[in-house]
Amino acid sequence: MANPVKFDGVSEELQKILDADMDEVGPRRRAREAFKDIQLSIDHILFKMPCDGLKIKESYEVNSRGLEIFSKSWLPDSGSPKAVVCFCHGYGDTCTFFFEGIARKLASSGYGVFAMDYPGFGLSEGLHGYIPNFDTIVDDVIEHYSKVKENPNLQMLPSFLFGQSMGGAVALKVHLKQPGSWNGAVLVAPMCKIADDMVPPWIVTQILI
Repeated sequence: MANPVKFDGVSEELQKILDADMDEVGPRRRAREAFKDIQLSIDHILFKMPCDGLKIKESYEVNSRGLEIFSKSWLPDSGSPKAVVCFCHGYGDTCTFFFEGIARKLASSGYGVFAMDYPGFGLSEGLHGYIPNFDTIVDDVIEHYSKVKENPNLQMLPSFLFGQSMGGAVALKVHLKQPGSWNGAVLVAPMCKIADDMVPPWIVTQILI
């Protein structure tokens, strides 16, 4: 097993939390809680967006597959949002890391922003990073954001998908399954295909897929 990554300025207690097996959601949630304040101190523009004048909410909800899903929303503190923006994160991300600053910026500009962690990612239940079927993630996203848009205060608003990296592929598939439910999509470095020089040998794809 590889040696654990050591971070400068992190106490021994926090390092133990970081070294824990993150396969299950319990250790992931403990790590997020322990490092929340440290994240806010990171010297990066995405972490320094002010949240004044915003309503920010975190919540958990059990989906139709019996998994507890973490979600977060950022709304203007006053007035109705201009539109609804629903975020689809990448494979190495969650809805509470780099997207935090983007969400605050969008909400400060008058948009209602909503995000979720896929099952097995971030603070949602499920084996960490395990995707047995990509379409299952797509269906989980459709289920969650369909409920979001059922809110009477949001039903008549334009709605957009925002997909980053692998989330770009998720957003595209959501849009293809629900073409009449979205007014558009914003794709940031979307995972649309595997580069030809990165495709594994044919025999490997037959075994793994």
